[in-house]
Amino acid sequence: MHGVHEESPLVEAKALVKRFGDFDAVRGIDLEVRRGEAFGFLGPNGAGKSSTMRMIASVSPRSEGELRVLGMDPSVHGPHIRARLGVVPQQDNLDVELTVRQNLQVYARYFGLSRATARAKATELLDFAQLSDRADAEVEPLSGGMKRRLTIARSLVNDPELLLLDEPTTGLDPQARHLLWDRLFRLKAQGVTLIITTHYMDEAEQLCDRLVVMDGGRIVAEGSPAGLIARYCTREVLELRFAPGEPVPEVADLADRVEVLPDRILLYTAEGEAALEAAHGRGVRPLSSLVRRGTLEDVFLHLTGRTLVD
Repeated sequence: MHGVHEESPLVEAKALVKRFGDFDAVRGIDLEVRRGEAFGFLGPNGAGKSSTMRMIASVSPRSEGELRVLGMDPSVHGPHIRARLGVVPQQDNLDVELTVRQNLQVYARYFGLSRATARAKATELLDFAQLSDRADAEVEPLSGGMKRRLTIARSLVNDPELLLLDEPTTGLDPQARHLLWDRLFRLKAQGVTLIITTHYMDEAEQLCDRLVVMDGGRIVAEGSPAGLIARYCTREVLELRFAPGEPVPEVADLADRVEVLPDRILLYTAEGEAALEAAHGRGVRPLSSLVRRGTLEDVFLHLTGRTLVD
């Protein structure tokens, strides 16, 4: 029943701060993550994403502000919260002494599952992660994508309500990333709430219902991917590439906004082809041109003055 009693957020932060000595990694952020959504933290390395995730995971105490995870205060109910979370760290920390199946079974036993339940759970999760044929293999020779899927499978042994994924696909090839995205979509369809940090725009656009863009420990924008693009970008972007050192032609009046990058000029406009024709009409001759739709990458550039991929 909506309207009368909205379900309380799974994660709620107000003026949340994380300080290391005299360095503020997180500088007073507010956010709410709702049950059943995929929520993203987007930003460059050092933006405060991982520090925020560690506070939500209840493994790193907050310095200031309020935080509720699953309705509880991590500084009081840390163990209760951790028992109901799944956490996928940036670096796979699998046990290379154990087989693929044993990694799941041993971890399930930590959560107090009986031997028989742990066995059944491992079989179910191997199937989910598409690793059944590798069940009795060593972990070490697995590909990066397989290790990532195993790490995610392992984080699910306790049937978590909330799954925290810190840069889940960094270092994976496109095929492995798409397979991982598919697995995350399935979890979401089963009602698991996802919180994902990433510095890949396409990942955020694919996976997240809502996201915040973080920069320098602050939230600089919040919304759905489509909403953010609509607010901070234009429908299309015309990219003009010129030879290094070539003078920048006068094109500012041909678009809503122009961004000059070292290797190209971006013209933000509703009609990229029309802007390209107009540029050609006044004798502008780029090495190459491209009309594409506006993306989160453009939003980030607009908000922070730099691209995300350093």
